[in-house]
Amino acid sequence: MSLFALPGWIKPHLFTGKKFDDLTTVEIAALQKQISAFTEDQPDISVVIPAWNEENNIFRTLSSLSANQTKYKVEIVVINNNSKDRTQQVLDQLGVRSYLQPEQGTPHARQMGLEKARGKYHLCADSDTFYPPQWIDLMVKPMVEDPGITGVYGRYSFIPPEGYNRFGLWFYELITGILVQIRKRKREYLNTLGFNMGFVTQVGRETGGFKVKQVRMFDNAAGSDYFVDEAEDGTMAVNLKKKGRLKLVLDMKARVFTSPRRLMYDGGIWAAFKNRFKSHGSGLGEYVTGKSKDA
Repeated sequence: MSLFALPGWIKPHLFTGKKFDDLTTVEIAALQKQISAFTEDQPDISVVIPAWNEENNIFRTLSSLSANQTKYKVEIVVINNNSKDRTQQVLDQLGVRSYLQPEQGTPHARQMGLEKARGKYHLCADSDTFYPPQWIDLMVKPMVEDPGITGVYGRYSFIPPEGYNRFGLWFYELITGILVQIRKRKREYLNTLGFNMGFVTQVGRETGGFKVKQVRMFDNAAGSDYFVDEAEDGTMAVNLKKKGRLKLVLDMKARVFTSPRRLMYDGGIWAAFKNRFKSHGSGLGEYVTGKSKDA
């Protein structure tokens, strides 16, 4: 992974410096045409995206997803989680299948997506993330080839904010990758992230889905009054392991690129690095042995 450069595939989807209203009629028509190929009524795969106030982000994600080269029938579904901006108008104009979830919170949005999905396989995406051209096929491949695998998850990199290069982000990703391997044996559910995971749809439904006791908001900033430690993606991973195994997809062609805004909510890249690894450092023994430090 490059310390400084973004991969070439991502550049057509950046629309640098543009909001949705800045797109030309040619650009909108191209997006509409691409997306129309991902509106199957009887899909093999459902790609589901929760969205809250994302009118100027989600068209980029949709651009990357609809540029995927796949051998499967795919539907892209967006769950509009009570957006107050023009997210719904953007989705309607682009011809995206969407549903309104008025109950606020990512678990509610993802659960509705699970209930509405029509594909045998379910891939989770986010509206501030870019997906490489072979992402769909590479993510479902382990589940197609091995019925014992009920869920998959992948790795990610960050797009640097304006004025930054990728060095600090690359270092953060490197350490996170080591933690992923440490947690894989005893605390694998902590590795699954809702913007880059997938599962067998029916297994997800039968084992409890994304339902949690505490509902987190979209930014879920550490230290805020509304921060919630329980996550619907980790809950889904625990549920999936009731029926089979999880698989970490390490192919670099499946690595997604996401916004660093959640790191920014934590006070910046280095503040987020310090806060998160202080938390993870105290849990290293638990990751290795599987025993709670309070046990």
